[in-house]
Amino acid sequence: MRFVDEAIINVQAGNGGNGCVGFRREKFIPFGGPDGGDGGDGGSVYLVADGNINTLADFRVQRTYRAEHGGAGSGGQCTGRGGEDCLVPVPVGTLVFEADTGELLGDLVTPGEQLKVAQGGFHGLGNLRFKSSINRSPRQFTEGSAGEARKLRLELKLLADVGLLGLPNAGKSTLIRAVSAARPKVADYPFTTLHPHLGVVRLGMNRSFVMADIPGLIEGAAEGAGLGLRFLRHLQRTRLLLQVVDLDPSAPDEVVVQGVETLIAELQRYSEDLAARERWLVFNKADLLPEPERAARVAALTQALGWTGPVFVISGATGEGTGPLCEALFARLQELRTESGEAAREAEAAAYDPTQA
Repeated sequence: MRFVDEAIINVQAGNGGNGCVGFRREKFIPFGGPDGGDGGDGGSVYLVADGNINTLADFRVQRTYRAEHGGAGSGGQCTGRGGEDCLVPVPVGTLVFEADTGELLGDLVTPGEQLKVAQGGFHGLGNLRFKSSINRSPRQFTEGSAGEARKLRLELKLLADVGLLGLPNAGKSTLIRAVSAARPKVADYPFTTLHPHLGVVRLGMNRSFVMADIPGLIEGAAEGAGLGLRFLRHLQRTRLLLQVVDLDPSAPDEVVVQGVETLIAELQRYSEDLAARERWLVFNKADLLPEPERAARVAALTQALGWTGPVFVISGATGEGTGPLCEALFARLQELRTESGEAAREAEAAAYDPTQA
């Protein structure tokens, strides 16, 4: 199925049912009086995060979603039937915007999470509601209100712990194939990957994390060149980035360094927050170099880049070095989760006001 990460849809909530004008007319029951019931409420439209969906492609086929109208009230003080809500499943990680204003309505990041995007109409009132000591036979009633209608823009940002970043043909797809069950296309030409892929890296019982592979970036990606701009957003939710560098011996060191610097510049142009995210350097295709030459080249490139962060040397094709890399990633992700939890608790404690308790 084709990967789609943006869609425009229309949602229409149900109208509320009208109230009823009715009077009780039964033998042996004098002064029956008004007995018109209220209408039913219209159904609302909800977006529901579904972990089994990973693309917005279905919204290119069906673009309009409607909830059921409420039923009209009837005599005998009978209330109209409430309209059924419309539940629309969307991928986990979907951002919901008002299409006309650009206002962010919600961010569905947890499976099962619901967001009401169109409120159903309120029920109309029957004439029983208007009965009083001075109005014994009211003929007033109200109509149900119209359901809310909206035009929405859905934008998908994948949820992953680790994001792969690199130039075309750096071996990102080979790496994710080596460490997970994801099977992106691999070939010896640029832009083999045309859309993001997610892979779950499993290291044992209850020890796993999610890795995301996006199409390779080129210079000018932040301005729309290549495929990078469209998919860079999928790295914004990651906790950690792996900058994958090709160790192909046919490429001079100057070209490799320039490629890394180009990627860093594109990240800064796209998002300062993304550029400041923790990033590790991963030299791939180590199997193309003998051990002594490999170590010397990695040391020279690391020095030329002025890199002070973690450095790993791997081969996605043979699996060499991927085990230690994944173990280190899992350990660091655990630390980041602990740090974010402590930061949240500290923020909650700082915001606590004992006078309001």
